Amino acid sequence: MESKLILLTLFVIVMLLMSQTHLKNKKKIIFFGDSITEMGLLPGGYIQIFNNMLKQHHFNNLIGVGAGVSGNKIYDLYLRLQQDVIEQQPALVVIFIGVNDVWHKLSHGTGTDAGKFEQFYTAIIQQLKQQGIATVLCTILSIGEKWQGQNPQDEDIDLYNGIIRNLAVTHNLPLCDLRKAAIDYIQKNNTSNFDRGFLTKDGVHLNDVGNNLVATKIWDVLQTLPVMK
Repeated sequence: MESKLILLTLFVIVMLLMSQTHLKNKKKIIFFGDSITEMGLLPGGYIQIFNNMLKQHHFNNLIGVGAGVSGNKIYDLYLRLQQDVIEQQPALVVIFIGVNDVWHKLSHGTGTDAGKFEQFYTAIIQQLKQQGIATVLCTILSIGEKWQGQNPQDEDIDLYNGIIRNLAVTHNLPLCDLRKAAIDYIQKNNTSNFDRGFLTKDGVHLNDVGNNLVATKIWDVLQTLPVMK
């Protein structure tokens, strides 16, 4: 009986080591963001959906990894860039940040000034470029799901998304325009002009439909890039 237990223990250890080696051999796509990305690792989350897409399309050498922390703003990403991204040696980073930089202005009386947002975002892009890490930028999806222009912070979202779009052009980086996709979806489906419940649970955090939309839009952009070849 004791020998069987020893053999079983050795088997489990070997399987764990093989699993770790298998993961090390995969190229990482790091999703870098806030609570939306942190929740993307949960069952039904957009990172899990993305990884299922990788499996379905036989990209067995790639894996999506979450690096999202609840409450993070752009400067938080800058402060943990080295440890959470650069040291992980990813093949590609998808940056999905900005909602707290805008939202917290109203909800917490904090947020991030637009000029500071651009400075920190630029610094992140430059460090990733120096490391030769491919980068994709994502626009802020929503703070409220009423029709465009009728949510309290739509004007600020437009401003910060304008910064993100300009950074993509300036640095010649791919852009996943989640904001445009959200506006198009809401315009088509939110006929009663509700403030949530179509792509989000609370106006910000994704529901099942929102997770699928984000995963699909990111997939559409990433599949055109060299990392997916």
